[in-house]
Amino acid sequence: MPIIKLNIAYDGTHYCGWQRQTARHTSSASHQSLATSHQKKTIQETIEDALQKIFKKKIKVEGSGRTDAGVHALAQVAHFKLDKPFDITKLASAVNAYLPKDISVISAEEAVKGFHSRFCAQRKIYRYCIANSAAKPLFVRHLSSWVRYPISIAKMRRASKFLLGRHDFKSFQASDRVIRKSITHIYKIGIKKSRGSGLFPFIGVSNWVVIDIEASGFLRNMVRNIVGTLVEVGRGRIKPQDVKNILTKKDRRSAGPCAPAAGLYLMDVRYGRL
Repeated sequence: MPIIKLNIAYDGTHYCGWQRQTARHTSSASHQSLATSHQKKTIQETIEDALQKIFKKKIKVEGSGRTDAGVHALAQVAHFKLDKPFDITKLASAVNAYLPKDISVISAEEAVKGFHSRFCAQRKIYRYCIANSAAKPLFVRHLSSWVRYPISIAKMRRASKFLLGRHDFKSFQASDRVIRKSITHIYKIGIKKSRGSGLFPFIGVSNWVVIDIEASGFLRNMVRNIVGTLVEVGRGRIKPQDVKNILTKKDRRSAGPCAPAAGLYLMDVRYGRL
């Protein structure tokens, strides 16, 4: 039974995240803000519905990991098992014909034996985009977060160095009653300023802060909690060296706020040789 690997991009604005939910709760603020007809759906079930229309049966799709409500992806990886002959070269276009405009299967291919999109993943890269300007970024409000105050990139970079390596990131994990593993390895954190108004001047934002984080894996809300903390450092509310203490405390309450989901993108999922 061949394993089919999908590379998927999506605008997560109007979805409840990647993972199919057995029981959806619409009381949270993030769910209440969703405004389209597919507001209660997840990316996973939307793709599974499209595959069901093609193969006339339920297809279970496994993703490389969860992305939360409102989070986007340029390179989510997923797989499913195919039990009937199909021209794989035509699969991506066939699936896209049944998908909404904010989800796209970039490619589909037969994976090597034993491939699993989640368990075989070795590293993931996330990017967080901040519109750093006094003016509200109207046209990209669902694709970035907005920080109106000046922030120091130098301070953020100094603080980020304390997060490199293998640590217990409980301080940057979502705080709830679910017990989860909180140890992972951050390989790289890149923070830079970028100017991007030339091509689309009507966007009205010329100053951007871009944060890239590469790790062996990510905890729930980990990137957004790290970004929220680094922004506080950039604003001078937290000293760069205090990030080391925050990490050591293993207490979510000691870190900064959770940054909005709109600015977060899954950029790449990397696999080793199988």
